[in-house]
Amino acid sequence: MSFAQLLIEERLRSFCKRVIQRKRSGGAQKNNAMKETSLEDKLNELVKEFGGMAEPQHRKLAMLAKQARDCHKQLQKSVDSLQESLDYLRICIKYQLFDLEATRRENEYLRKLLEEKDI
Repeated sequence: MSFAQLLIEERLRSFCKRVIQRKRSGGAQKNNAMKETSLEDKLNELVKEFGGMAEPQHRKLAMLAKQARDCHKQLQKSVDSLQESLDYLRICIKYQLFDLEATRRENEYLRKLLEEKDI
């Protein structure tokens, strides 16, 4: 195995480790957005770097880098969808609390009316 092949494999391993660590650690949304763009740039760079080589092993590495990029895009879509669902759930819970408080106030008012009528 040539030095260039070893270097490329090491870069790919290092990159995959960083992707996994980023997904596990989370972080602020602004930093995540910056990381996402740099992550996307790095994946594109790896795909281009591997795509230009003709050896079968390099093709395999290029395919793996492309799969990693595609998986990252799918994961990002899933995270975005989950965030939207959580936002919607928060709104629904706030509405339910508002409705519950209004119902309690209305019940209290109606009880007072019934008590005054009975007196």
